Amino acid sequence: MLSQINSPADLAALSHEDLIELSAEIRGLLIEKVSKTGGHLGPNLGVVELTVAIHRVFDSPKDVIVFDTGHQSYVHKMLTGRGGAFDTLRQRGGISGYPNRRESEHDVIENSHASTALSWGDGISRGFSLQGAKDRHVVVVVGDGALTGGMSWEALNNIAPEQKRNLVIVVNDNERSYSPTIGGVATYLSTLRVTSGYEKFLDWGKEVLHKTPVVGMPIYETLHGMKKGIKDIVAPQGMFEDLGLKYLGPIDGHDIAAMERALQQAKEYGAPILVHAITEKGKGHKPAVADEAEKFHAVGVIDPESGEPLAKSATSWTKVFAQELVEIGKTRTDIVAITAAMLGPTGLDQFQAAYPERTIDVGIAEQHAVTSAAGLAFTGLHPVVAVYSTFLNRAFDQLLLDVALHKAGVTFVLDRSGVTGDDGPSHHGIWDLALTGIVPTMHVAAPRDGARLKELLREAVAINDAPSMVRFPKGAVQEDIPAFERRDGIDVLYRGESADVLMISVGAMAAIAVEAASSAYREGVGVTVIDPRWVKPLPESLVRMAERYKSVVVLEDGIRHAGIGSAISEMFRDAGVLIPLHSIGVPLEFIEHSKRGEILSDIGITAQNISRSVVEWSSTLKEEMQLPLDENADRKQPR
Repeated sequence: MLSQINSPADLAALSHEDLIELSAEIRGLLIEKVSKTGGHLGPNLGVVELTVAIHRVFDSPKDVIVFDTGHQSYVHKMLTGRGGAFDTLRQRGGISGYPNRRESEHDVIENSHASTALSWGDGISRGFSLQGAKDRHVVVVVGDGALTGGMSWEALNNIAPEQKRNLVIVVNDNERSYSPTIGGVATYLSTLRVTSGYEKFLDWGKEVLHKTPVVGMPIYETLHGMKKGIKDIVAPQGMFEDLGLKYLGPIDGHDIAAMERALQQAKEYGAPILVHAITEKGKGHKPAVADEAEKFHAVGVIDPESGEPLAKSATSWTKVFAQELVEIGKTRTDIVAITAAMLGPTGLDQFQAAYPERTIDVGIAEQHAVTSAAGLAFTGLHPVVAVYSTFLNRAFDQLLLDVALHKAGVTFVLDRSGVTGDDGPSHHGIWDLALTGIVPTMHVAAPRDGARLKELLREAVAINDAPSMVRFPKGAVQEDIPAFERRDGIDVLYRGESADVLMISVGAMAAIAVEAASSAYREGVGVTVIDPRWVKPLPESLVRMAERYKSVVVLEDGIRHAGIGSAISEMFRDAGVLIPLHSIGVPLEFIEHSKRGEILSDIGITAQNISRSVVEWSSTLKEEMQLPLDENADRKQPR
């Protein structure tokens, strides 16, 4: 049946029985395809009927549907003509795991960072209103924790006072705390609350009782209090209605007919309204439902029946960090771990198991997490804030002015730094080195392997008068790369036969750097590879070391613009050292989803490409040095 759905308009002709059959088919396809490609399985299994109902009631793309977070949009993709493309989900050249404007006119938000959609909805609906587009609606699907983010509440504060906007907020509540309230009484009261006659009756009653001497006001306050008290018992709408936002629900999000009725009422209401839908994350897939911790939130390649991973997982960077932090916590009782709704993904679930009273999950609220950490540091504790690299972008102001300005001893651990791959532009961790590079007092460490991760984490948490950061990439940790020697904190990983090139490797780029140096040696170019370990502040001894070589190459997995290469270039200029310097890193652009290795190859970060470039640069430099003095003086140094 799904193969016959090329656009949401095709849903109109289906009967209730057809829709139930379609939902089952969608669930089966989700389990089959996502098990092969990896992706966000649990959230999408929970929004099947909800998404079908939305597309039955609203007319996309005329009516704009936005998802918060975007990872719950797989069903939306299927209903908008992309069901046949799910073999390519999150694959090179295939469809994205998030909404993507290049894929479909039905997609709007691409950035996939949580808690943004209500602000988008506010702006779009306001734009429609200002331009007189009264026949267009905006539907914001908020779920999977997005309401824990402060930006959502900032948006709600601005949305609630509006009275003439076609804005429908659908809260996909896949926590099970409100499930007992589903039923006929709740549905009946919800229907009353969005009926214009009911609202007029309340206004009439208020006016009449206010005019009644002596007893009128007390009667009205008593009745109003009883009404609010009864409603608060039956349904958890209180905080929304206190904001001035009309509330409808809760509704069984897996009952298509009930959802359609509620959404139709909301559509006709003519002002911002919230529809509260109760769903079950992972619904219809026993392994997902049985997964109490994550509900198969995000999976790799798994067996579709058992849900077990098909490939044996190697030791990850995350696991190394998680285990070492637990060890540190044994002797450092001042260590407190903070996460933003990602205990499992960042490895802090292990710290929580060992020290639950010292583990804090703030929800999807990175800004709050960072400033709260500054407060904890003020009391003498040492917070460790573990987030994905891409999400630190959201808390830059707090890092700069709440933590760094106050010289707070807070350690940031950035997982998924550098090029991450499958999740696309908004999830690459390529900005952290550039961003933290402009933060005064910041200390930044980039471990090259598991042994250095443990070592640098301990060094970071020993810094109590300034912020520190340890960053590492996604995936399996590579084999340890021992140093030949350590000079002033700088590890020498490979010695060149001649002092042609000094290659400064940042973090996990070490293996590629060593391989490239070995290949360059076979071409007659001597390359010495060093790992500074701490890339901010840069060791002063780096200048003295670089002066012995003819050129310097910096290899990093962050953006070249304002990255470590730029910082080293500035350091050399300040020291009056005029050594040709080449920077190899990520170009300043948004990079689409693909495997990490494929992306690194695309941008030239492979041992073969780097070796070739180093040999060419060295050859060019030798030719320039052989030019007559007057010609050489006018030539620009290669950068």
